[in-house]
Order: sequence, then structure tokens, then C-alpha cells
Amino acid sequence: MTILITGAAGFIGYHLTRAFLEQGQPVIGIDNLNDYYTPKLKSDRLNSLKNLSQHTDHAGQFDFHLMDISDTRTIAKLGEQYQFSHIYHLAAQAGVRSSITNPDPYIQSNLAGHAHMLELARHQTELKHFIYASSSSVYGDAATSPFHEDDNTVTPKSLYAATKKSCELMTQSYCHLFKLPATGLRFFTVYGPWGRPDMAPWLFTDAILAGRPIKIFNNGDLRRDFTFIDDIISGCLAIKDITPTSGEQAIYNIGNNNPVALMTFVETLEGIIGKTAEKIMLPMQDGDVYETAADITRLNKLTGFTAKTDLHEGLDQFVHWFRNYHNIKS
Repeated sequence: MTILITGAAGFIGYHLTRAFLEQGQPVIGIDNLNDYYTPKLKSDRLNSLKNLSQHTDHAGQFDFHLMDISDTRTIAKLGEQYQFSHIYHLAAQAGVRSSITNPDPYIQSNLAGHAHMLELARHQTELKHFIYASSSSVYGDAATSPFHEDDNTVTPKSLYAATKKSCELMTQSYCHLFKLPATGLRFFTVYGPWGRPDMAPWLFTDAILAGRPIKIFNNGDLRRDFTFIDDIISGCLAIKDITPTSGEQAIYNIGNNNPVALMTFVETLEGIIGKTAEKIMLPMQDGDVYETAADITRLNKLTGFTAKTDLHEGLDQFVHWFRNYHNIKS
């Protein structure tokens, strides 16, 4: 059984690849190592995976391919070279705000790239499950909280959100036409060690430690369903062998089910670091939403999934990793 993970050098992709390798599963990883954020972090993640695979007894074999999912030919060749039992398609151009000012990478990676992965998947004769990353951003400013999978998702507030909804629609067409066994996971504000430098935990931690001010949008009146990476990975693993009804894709929220006020998040981080941040209060950003809140009933009933890591524990682990990674003494 060989598992393909796209975006293997990304935040979630790295942790999921590591989890499978630790189980002894062989993994083929692909990533284009783009410069949306520092490629060094992505290279460091890859080196960590290679070291695990090569130097840990009973770890699975990890083969990495530098590859862009928007390149039709290379993806087709990958499908000719390997037979995959499972595909976790996590590669995408990330970032809500960047999609407003620089839309082309989102069109190429999130739309064309997703279509190429669907084509690869439908020609895999041994494929048991195609699992891909959607996003809580598809809900926009939902009228009710928490967000349920059957809520309205046709009013995206950013191009990024629109591409993720488009991925869901494309996938459903392949489920209908080709009986592709597919599941979409709507991730809610994932954070933790090896996280992305463009997200609040990294941005705030870096600024506070360096004595720089942090930017607080909508004057702090925001709520996020912060979900620790270990909980996200447990959900990704739990869904692996639970395939949906033929002809229909499954969609699941995967979040903490416990939205936190932004100022509570900041205060928790300040307490862990032991330093108060200078704050610059700003209005709401274009493309942003007031709240994210996951109703995880559907995934819980199916797999028993529940997020187990509270905010303080999760941020404490992140800050500890951040200090070690950057060699910053306490």
C-alpha cells in the first residue's frame, strides 16, 4: 500500500507524512517548494522527514518528488509510475489576503492543479480513497454558528475561498461521473509546531519575542476556531478507510468546535512568552470573516473525532518549538 501526499513539505502535509512514516507506511510526497513563504522552512520539514525515514527503525520509506500539480504532464507521469492506495491532496496556494492581490497562483494551483489531481486519481485502478483539503473559508460570514456542512457556501469573501468551493464542486462531478471515492475536509485555523509564517501564531510570537508591535484587525473583535495540528492529523487518519457512498463525495468539518476571541488568543500567548505585546489596532481586512466555528458532529459520529488540545497547551508547544527552531533562549 503506497500513499501519495501532495504538499508534503507544507504544514499539514509534513505532519501527515510523518504520521504515516511512523506507522511504517511508505509515502510518496510531492511539493513545488514555492516561495509564498520561505522555502527554507519547507526544506527543513523535508529533511526532518528524510531523517525519520532513513534513520528510524520500522519507519516507512519516504520518496520525495519536486513537482508542481499545475503541470499536467508531470502529474500524468506520476500516475504512470505509481499505483496509490490512498491520495491525500493537500497541496494548494495558501492565504486569503494574498489571493486578492495576486490571483494567478490560486487559479493555477487550486483550480487547474486540483483538476489534474482528480484526473490522476480516476485513472488509478487500485485507489481506495481520494482525500483532499477544503477550508472553513468556504462558509464566508455564515449566518449561524457553529458552521454545519449543509450550510450555505456560495458566498465566498475571497478568491481563495472561491477556489476551495470550486474544488468541492469539481470533486463531486468526478464522484458522479467516475464513481471516485472522495472526501473533502474543511480545515479550521490549524496551528502548531512547524506552522506557517503567515499565520497569527508565528507572526505574533515572532513580533513579541523581538519587541515589535503586533497588528490586531477589526480592533480585536474576531473569533477563530483554533485547531492544534495533532488533532487535525488524528482526523485525517481516522477518515482514511471510511469511503463515502458511490457517486457522492463526503464533506466534513475538522476543527476544535471551540471558537476563541482573538484577544484571548493574544493574552494566552503573552502569558506563555512572559511578555506583553505592543498592539496596533486596525479595521477588518478585505476577505476576512468575523468568526470561524466548526460543528464537528458529523465527523464525530462517524469516527469518534474530537479535538483534545486546548489553546494554552497548543500555543505552549508552538512557542517551545519556535524558540528551538530559531535558537532563541527562554
